[in-house]
Amino acid sequence: MTDSASCLSMTKNSRCAVIVAHPDDETLWAGGTILSHPKAQWTIVTLCRENDPDRAPRFREACAIYGAECRMANMDDGLEQMPLPDHEVQATLLRLLPLRRYDLVLTHGCRGEYTRHLRHEEVSCAVTALCRTNRLYAHQVLYFAYSDHEKKHLPQPDAHADIKITLSKDIWQRKYEIMTDTYGFVPDSWEARTTPKQESYWERAHC
Repeated sequence: MTDSASCLSMTKNSRCAVIVAHPDDETLWAGGTILSHPKAQWTIVTLCRENDPDRAPRFREACAIYGAECRMANMDDGLEQMPLPDHEVQATLLRLLPLRRYDLVLTHGCRGEYTRHLRHEEVSCAVTALCRTNRLYAHQVLYFAYSDHEKKHLPQPDAHADIKITLSKDIWQRKYEIMTDTYGFVPDSWEARTTPKQESYWERAHC
């Protein structure tokens, strides 16, 4: 495990993509990483909630704060969590992404970050499949590395993560304000209480 942002393949002109299931995932799990590299060329895509009248505009506002291009789709995100066909998730992500080559891709871990959201797992598997079949290329793919140990506690950086980045007080505060002010989560919400001060990543899929 390394506690250093220097492990990320980034320069001021790096093309970076954050590929997530929902608006706010980009901030909750990787917002500090994005804020710490403002000169990179960020694209943030979300599989769900394009037509959500509350979360969609909040997502666009968050992306504006990051200086990122934002893309959204509206795949099913019902409470039932019915599985989505793999090929449809992959095709949707390819449609959303403006490029096929990136220096860095950040996405969900294949087990998600907490127990349990199927869309997180599906996005992770889709990104892995796209890279393995050369439909998407990235010099570095990193997977969010968090766990709640079967709901025993709020999600925390996985103790065995390959990379852990401790956020500065200023960066964490800006990230927290995006969660609370931009996305509107109250301080005692699960999301606000979860907002990690350390961001962690796997360097390969841990499925």
